[in-house]
Amino acid sequence: MASFPITAVLEQTNLSPPAATVGDRVLPLNFFDFLWLRQPPIHNLFFYELSITQTHFIENIIPNLKHSLPITLQYFFPFAGNLIVFPSCTQKPEIRYVEGDSVVVTFAESNLNFNELIANHPRDCELFYHLIPQLGEPDKTSDFTKIPVFSVQVTFFPNCGISIGMTNHHCLGDATTRFSFLKTWTSIAQSGSDESFLANGTFPSYDRPIRNPKLDESYLKFMKVENFKEEFQLPKLCGPTNKVRATFILAQTVVNRLKNLVSTQLPTLAYVSSFTVACAYIWSCIAKTSKDELQLFSLAIDCRARMNPAIPKAYFGNCVGWCLAMENSTQLTGKEGFLTAAKLIGESLHETLTDKEGIVKDIAILDDLFPNGIPTSILGVAGTPKLKFYDMDFGWGKPKKIEAVSIDYGRSVSMNACKENNEDLEIGISLPTTEMESFINTYAYGLEAYI
Repeated sequence: MASFPITAVLEQTNLSPPAATVGDRVLPLNFFDFLWLRQPPIHNLFFYELSITQTHFIENIIPNLKHSLPITLQYFFPFAGNLIVFPSCTQKPEIRYVEGDSVVVTFAESNLNFNELIANHPRDCELFYHLIPQLGEPDKTSDFTKIPVFSVQVTFFPNCGISIGMTNHHCLGDATTRFSFLKTWTSIAQSGSDESFLANGTFPSYDRPIRNPKLDESYLKFMKVENFKEEFQLPKLCGPTNKVRATFILAQTVVNRLKNLVSTQLPTLAYVSSFTVACAYIWSCIAKTSKDELQLFSLAIDCRARMNPAIPKAYFGNCVGWCLAMENSTQLTGKEGFLTAAKLIGESLHETLTDKEGIVKDIAILDDLFPNGIPTSILGVAGTPKLKFYDMDFGWGKPKKIEAVSIDYGRSVSMNACKENNEDLEIGISLPTTEMESFINTYAYGLEAYI
């Protein structure tokens, strides 16, 4: 493995909301958040194509971001706070902001190949680790464990562009919360003030209408918070690794043909959507690369509008339920494997979304869901095409490429709407090199053979 160039830090600073705009605040968490206490952080990279010099970067880009982020944090204070985890189920975890708390922001320069990074073909995963910031180390006291929840790294590529890498603890919020934060930050960065946001923006809702003490206690016990201080270590991505990441575009015309195939072969299937068939196709292709016999597919569902009563779209935090499907790998390969995957995912989604008792009832704990143990091969989906992350314009134009680096932690795929056409799907996949080669062949063959 070749040695990679070092990314040089130009400046590191701590940015806080403007003085006396927030005060000391506490955001209570609930079972939707507790699930993520021990999970790896979320890493996202936004690449912007800009032919600028280092002088322009230092004199224009850095001041703009240093000015706009604190104003944004004024309205999204949890991003500058810390996750507090107590060693007892009787005290629920919370995100706490104390006046003066801040976000660590790093400005750096790299001589990595910008055009290689924004390409779609397989690229070494460890290239991207130079561009994502780490969260600060946990502060473990006798009373609680305190963990920073957000950090930023802005990296300059001479005469090519910049990347904005963001890392957040998943307890901070889901994709909808991150989207709202970025929408506000980019609006303020473009205009130079919060006037447009105050006139037209959507303020985050910090009300906590979701209350289920039984589930709170159950999830905290499952997360073993009493041993959290002794056992918790913040996962980090580092090289060397034998994994590569690649991007695949499923055009709307191709997706429609896959939907027609499913509708024709499975006429009684109640739920057939573009997202469903895309997930089914990717699952069936990846299943063929795995040596594990039992395959579990996991899909997150935004619960905001599906709660009873519904909660605001601007609800800040995590509010996702789960759609699960499971099958043996031998049943997921080939054309029939794709149809099997579509049937399993479609049925699971239909059952979940039409549950008259509500999407969140007595949610089973993982031990109850999998009495014989959790399958070793779990494929999850990060992101959703419903959130247009390619619209995030800081004033330099839309991103040239977005990478969900955190899918490297496990077997996950990312899914976004494409920049050029929101109806096309952009799918990011991270796999060991040999598995990626197998996936590419299976992916291409299936599109030729099935449709």
